[in-house]
This record gives sequence, structure tokens and C-alpha cells, in this order.
Amino acid sequence: MVDINEYKKDFKMFCDKAGAFLKEEKYEEAVRFYNKAKVSLENLIKFDENKYNKPVYEDKKKEVEKKIEELQKKKKKVAAKEGGGGENDEDQALKDQLSGCLVTEMPNVSWDDVAGLENAKQALKEAVILPIQYPQLFEGKRQPWKGILLYGPPGTGKSYLAKAAATETKGRFFSVSAANIVSKFMGESERLIKALFELARKNKPAVIFIDEIDSVLSARSEGENEATRRLKTEFLIQMQGVGKDDKGILVLGATNIPWGLDPAVRRRFQKKIYISLPESNARKLMLKLNLGDTYNDLTDEQFKILGDLTDGYSGSDIYNLTQDAIYGPLRKCQRATHFKYLDAQQHLVPCSPSDQGAMEMKINDIQNPEKLVAPVVTFEDFILSLQKMKPTVSKEDLRRQDEFTKEFGTEG
Repeated sequence: MVDINEYKKDFKMFCDKAGAFLKEEKYEEAVRFYNKAKVSLENLIKFDENKYNKPVYEDKKKEVEKKIEELQKKKKKVAAKEGGGGENDEDQALKDQLSGCLVTEMPNVSWDDVAGLENAKQALKEAVILPIQYPQLFEGKRQPWKGILLYGPPGTGKSYLAKAAATETKGRFFSVSAANIVSKFMGESERLIKALFELARKNKPAVIFIDEIDSVLSARSEGENEATRRLKTEFLIQMQGVGKDDKGILVLGATNIPWGLDPAVRRRFQKKIYISLPESNARKLMLKLNLGDTYNDLTDEQFKILGDLTDGYSGSDIYNLTQDAIYGPLRKCQRATHFKYLDAQQHLVPCSPSDQGAMEMKINDIQNPEKLVAPVVTFEDFILSLQKMKPTVSKEDLRRQDEFTKEFGTEG
């Protein structure tokens, strides 16, 4: 469930913070928040379906990258004056580049906000929460998990689970995508991978979350580009942690196509949890959560009926269905030919021409727009939306997910 507006808010917030640190000449902090702003733009480029917005995001990304480059030069000058420049400047620059992946503003998503998926939540609590809060329990042969893979059809809540883990954990949380660790410059991708793990070791306990991990670590092939092969090899070396103290570091991956992962990568994820389509009770809870405090008159029995009618819908599908149903009252306002006063303050609601006090007018005839009140969301609004909003996960995709689970995974 991707919310474009959240990424836009994040971009503005990160730019404002970077600007504030820049005024104070705190260049390192400014670079960190400009990198976070860059990550927000990359997410907007990836997820915004409006093709006209993408060129705008691309231009803004170039501006942010230019600012980062200028600040890196200023940092080097300051370091040189203070006698701090040296052989590690390039490595430090890579770590600064990755600092934008460090989640400092928690997503505010609790485990209760995630409907169903009890096995997946339990596994994440074991791997993320317990080792951080109760390190004394993980001694000797009982060691925390080093890698957990969340897989399943698109829109089932894999990234949402990661947000809940980020909120609940008291450690550091790095959210990484292919854009953060793949570079066009020869050798830089491997160095970025190495810098990422070094940054995590420095900030232990830490979680490294890699979304769409298949885009970076797909199965190796004979005709593969050499740079891509070296990137995968470096990731495998770092995840294995040979000669490094990796206690307190968890790699959390998410993918829609687990069968596309390299077998060596698959082996390093000790737990592979299938995030399947939600069951009826979970769908019912999702409908309530997505409706939130929006004014409605649905009964618990009607929510149960909707939960049954949405068989085959993913969490993302249910979110889109609820959004469409919430727009039902607005469509009634647009189609209405008559309105009536709702209360003594003369708030207006659409009504039938036969209703007592009905006044013939259209929405554009209302002189004070602030007086318009949307009707309640009804069960009928959801039924109408169900006729338009269909499930997006194919049976073939589910069949392949089930086959992978039987061979390698665990039900979530």
C-alpha cells in the first residue's frame, strides 16, 4: 500500500532539515538529510503512476545530487583544514551517501496495524525485537537470526511489516533499494555494499531492509555482466560475515518473485516466510483499518460480508477498494440535483427530490462551499466499488508462490 503523498511530505521535510543544518554549517547532517530526500524522490519516480510527474522528480533529483556533491567538497575542505583529510575520504563519502537509508523518522506503524500475518509477526519479533531488548537470552548456541526473507504476491504487506519492525525496534533501521547500492561507476557498487554493512556494524544493533531484493540479487547466469556478478559476490561475502562480528545485524529482504533469487542468496536467508493473500477475518479488519474514522454506517455483519466478498484480494487491493468506496459520497454530491439543510448551522447534504425541505440546486450552485457535508459511507458504496475494483493477483502467480513455499518456505 504505497502512499505517494507520504513520500512527498518526506521529501519536503528532509529538504527543510537539510537546509536548517546547512545554515548552521553542519555539512555532514545536511548531506545525510539530502540523501534521505533523494531516496524519497527515487520512490516517487518508482511508484507515482502519473507519467507527467516523473520528469519533475528527475529534475529535482539532479538538483539534490548537485547539492550533495557541493557539500561533499565543502566537507573535504573543512576536513583538510582540520587535518582530517586522508585515505578514507572516499569510503566516508560512500557512507555519507548511504546515510540517507538510515530511518530516523519512525513510520509509526504498530504490529496491531498489520492485519493477520501472525506467524510473520512472531518471526520478526523473535529476530528483531527480542535480541535487542533481551540480549542476555541469546548466548551460546541460541543466536539471533541473521537473515529473513519475506516473499509473496504484490500488495500483501511485506513492506508494511518492515515498517512495523522499524517502529517497534529500538535499534537502527536501514531501508535500502537497488537505487542506493547500484552505481554506473566500475567497482563502486561493491564498495557501497561493503560500506552499508560497515555502517550497520558501527550502529549495532541494526536491521538492513532491502525491498525488491530480486532486482539486485537475481540468479547468476553465464552471460551476466561482470559488474553485476561482483556486486552479488560482495553481498554474499558481507552477509556471510567471515572475519567480522555480525552479531546484532539482521538482513531483512522482501520480494514478489522468490524463485528469481540466486540460490546462494536464498541459502543465506535462514527463514523464508510466505506472506500470502489475507484470509476473510484479516480482510474484514483491513477494511475497518482503511476506513478509519471516515463517517460511515456499516455494521459488523456488513464488514463480515465484505470480508467474504473480497476473496482473492490482496491488502493493496482492499486499500484501493476502500478508497474508491470512500469517494462514493463525493460522487453523490456531484450527481445530486437537490440538497437540504442538515442542521441549524445550515450545513447542506444531497437528498432526494421528495425529501422534506429539498431545494433544487447542484453542487456548483452552493454559495458557501464550506457548508457542504459529505453523506456517510454506506454498504452500498462498497458493493458498487466491488463491481469496478477487481483483484490484481493472478492464479498463476499464486500457484508459483505455493510451489516455492512447499519447497523452501514457511507459511506466514
